Amino acid sequence: MQKFYTIVLFIFSLILCQNINAQDKSILEKVANAHGIENWKNVKEIKFTFNVDRDTTHFDRSWIWKPKSNDITSITAEKTLDYNWASMDSVAYKTNGSFINDKYWLLAPFQLVWDSNNFKHEHTVKSEAPIAKKPMQKLTIVYGSEGGYTPGDAYDFYFEDDYIIKEWVFRKANQKEPSMITTFEDYETINGLKIAKSHKMAEGKFNLFFTGIAVKN
Repeated sequence: MQKFYTIVLFIFSLILCQNINAQDKSILEKVANAHGIENWKNVKEIKFTFNVDRDTTHFDRSWIWKPKSNDITSITAEKTLDYNWASMDSVAYKTNGSFINDKYWLLAPFQLVWDSNNFKHEHTVKSEAPIAKKPMQKLTIVYGSEGGYTPGDAYDFYFEDDYIIKEWVFRKANQKEPSMITTFEDYETINGLKIAKSHKMAEGKFNLFFTGIAVKN
């Protein structure tokens, strides 16, 4: 009889763990869905310019990405480079590091689904957002320590009940102190993709923003 109850308890524990994992997984999907990831399957090409204004300095670079073939064009003031993820030389690999960074800023909500096998995550229902100073939901993701361009990095996403990201914290190598904190604002829906075009710091001397966004289906 004792053995029977032990087996029942074990099975119940497995079911409970599966339900918890399903709930945790769904928070990633809820955030991505709120930003229109279901429309990504229609995207044949996306163009954008990544800009950073810091104090009196300005920096920008542009990209053209064809996600179905993974052909990428890098456009800077100095040169234009075409490459494909399937075959990258050392120059393309270095350039691709910049693309991965810029794409992550542009499509961060979608990365929650695309990268879900590469990080651990934790969902907190109520936590104070660092810039707005008001309670929001928090989703923390921590990437694995191996592979990729920035292994081990962590991000804290803050959002309300609509699952639209309002702020995030970047913590390099999962350190406790923030490496960068910015807003997600100036949202625009482009061919079904809800994109934050501006990211600002609390002190107002930094603005990372996107221009020339074009989505071709």
